[in-house]
Amino acid sequence: MPSSPEHDHISRMALRIMEEASRSTLFGYTEGQRKLFDFSCELKRDWSKAVVGQTLWKHSGDGIDKDLRTFITEQDVSAAIYIARDESKHRARLTEVTQSYRNGPLRDRLSRLRVFWIPSDFDAKSEEKKRVIHDLLRDAITKDLLLHVTLGGLTSQDVTRFASSRRPGFPIAILSHVRELGYSSHKATAATLGMRIDALKQETERLFILGFLGSDSLQGGIYHLTDSGRSLLDICARLRDYLQGDLGDNNENKDFEHIAKLLGIQYPSIPVTTRLLGKSPEVDIQNPTALLLQHVAQADADGSVSWPEPYFALPSTSDSP
Repeated sequence: MPSSPEHDHISRMALRIMEEASRSTLFGYTEGQRKLFDFSCELKRDWSKAVVGQTLWKHSGDGIDKDLRTFITEQDVSAAIYIARDESKHRARLTEVTQSYRNGPLRDRLSRLRVFWIPSDFDAKSEEKKRVIHDLLRDAITKDLLLHVTLGGLTSQDVTRFASSRRPGFPIAILSHVRELGYSSHKATAATLGMRIDALKQETERLFILGFLGSDSLQGGIYHLTDSGRSLLDICARLRDYLQGDLGDNNENKDFEHIAKLLGIQYPSIPVTTRLLGKSPEVDIQNPTALLLQHVAQADADGSVSWPEPYFALPSTSDSP
């Protein structure tokens, strides 16, 4: 069946949204080989994860069966995006097909599937409706795909809890140390970081409980950085760029700002001239963003952190016209 203008526009829009989000420099992006899909790309951090997608606009129930079967059986896919026209017959058929997979041997692969519904009156000829759908899809993809697939499932609550540490700079220094050198013992790490062992143990145990550090033992011990720990360290590195006036043109990066806002980090509300350190710092202890920026400023002043470099977009390998 020939594709419609709405189908084609939505497929292009999904790729454009992920490419725009990559300008946050929190991950790299490259468009991929489409193969059996309407669109595909790879998101790159310390790993590379394939994201593929289909757009359902006009085709029938049999088409939904085929699309989902392709999603479920395809190898080496980290996330599968299904962008569908919001009609009751589509929802009913999708529910029916996914339920059949939940009762089969491939049920675990359903976790890779993300479904985003588009209002059925979308018209690709209307500039206003294209703007509305772009904003709707942008928020949905960022919240339900990018935060989970590329940023380790970070939430605003995670950020607030991280920032609530009463030892400015310590949590970031620990994450950086674990990322660069690992964590073999409290004694060795405390000596390297110049921390008291009791303070170090409290902070590492806290970071472990919050999910920023992982361990093969449920009791902790030899720690490694989790995906959310790596992601928060990357975010802190971009906040350091902001404090240094080096985040982008005019110290702005709207794509990073959008992602940060979804995580409750309202950093533009804190001017770079704010006194975050020293006597009587201008920090509202009820403001998680201010506390997080204080952690960043202190870790930077201490010189204890190897700040992650930005992730940049990779050359496209798309075979699409």
